[in-house]
Amino acid sequence: MKKEVIIGIFIALLIVVILAPLASSNPDGLERVAEDLAFLERADGREVISSPLPDYEVPGLENKTLAGILAGITGTLLTFALMMILAKLIATSKKNKQMS
Repeated sequence: MKKEVIIGIFIALLIVVILAPLASSNPDGLERVAEDLAFLERADGREVISSPLPDYEVPGLENKTLAGILAGITGTLLTFALMMILAKLIATSKKNKQMS
């Protein structure tokens, strides 16, 4: 893995660790509208896909600050991994097209 990628991952994780504890506990705009219009309750339990870390909580972990940090780290690492896989697939595809 390139040095720049590792540095990028480290910086992203550092930002998560520093900023996650400062995140607002208030609902975001879309969730607030759903609460105000009372359709959030009607949708409860009808999720198409269940979230692995709903509301940034880690099952069994009571410390909400730590749970938010762990959820942020997990999301950051998964995003980087998916993007690396996607980049590899695109590069391989381009390489195969050039050889044809």
